[in-house]
Amino acid sequence: MSQSQSGNQPHTQFVLTLSCPDRPGIVAGVTAFLLEQGQTIMDAQQFNDAETSHFFMRVLFGPATAEVPLGKLSDGFAAVAKRYDLTWQLRDRSEKRSVMLLVSKFDHCLADILYRWRIGELRMKPTAIVANHPREVFDGMDFGDVPFHYMPVTRDTKAQQEAHILKLIEDTGTELVVLARYMQILSDWMSRQLVGRCINIHHSFLPGFKGAKPYHQAHERGVKLIGATAHYVTADLDEGPIIDQDVERISHRDAADDLVRKGRDIERRVLARALRYHLEDRVILNGRKTVVFTD
Repeated sequence: MSQSQSGNQPHTQFVLTLSCPDRPGIVAGVTAFLLEQGQTIMDAQQFNDAETSHFFMRVLFGPATAEVPLGKLSDGFAAVAKRYDLTWQLRDRSEKRSVMLLVSKFDHCLADILYRWRIGELRMKPTAIVANHPREVFDGMDFGDVPFHYMPVTRDTKAQQEAHILKLIEDTGTELVVLARYMQILSDWMSRQLVGRCINIHHSFLPGFKGAKPYHQAHERGVKLIGATAHYVTADLDEGPIIDQDVERISHRDAADDLVRKGRDIERRVLARALRYHLEDRVILNGRKTVVFTD
């Protein structure tokens, strides 16, 4: 269910997301608290998962009669959260999340994300671009003031390289890592460090094609549908909770290069959508799945 309020929106806006075992009175408890704090709801979305008996909610709100600091709202809402056993997050919508971008040779997703960031579509703060190939590979691409880090990796140096990346994540205060076609499989150790805060993009085929040149393999098998999947990274390779997917039909007229071209476009838009959903607090983990409150 979604409800929105028209008219002038408050300058200050907060986003509340929550999940909990389902029980009566949750919505009433949340809305009553916001009313008591002098807040008005601009948008509210909720979902009751009948299979798991869990409740999920996203609320966008702002001051109606009183400007209340985020800290005071959080302290006050803690009592509501305890009453209903909520897992929750309350954030000022104006605060931009810190995002690190990891990339290999294929730079189409990286270029797209940087463009969307520059025009304000993706509200984030890029902390660094990390690549396992040197800067020369990206000749002509404008990184602006975003620091570039070349961190080569081999089978023998993988553990050391990942430790360096994790230290950079910590040193820069990075909140989210995006694998923008980073063609390295993260170790189980690294994946565990980034649970819920690392998004990956990969092609989606049926049947599945692994290894080098998957689009060429798909062309040889005469696939009729190609796609891409953006998901959170887990230790189970390419099996993390899915955030977004998209597909495009293929015909016998499409050559292998056509599949590559169309695949790049799908990967770009799927990763951009998934990243935006995360940045706007529209994604809530639900076990091995996600609840995504789209706009």
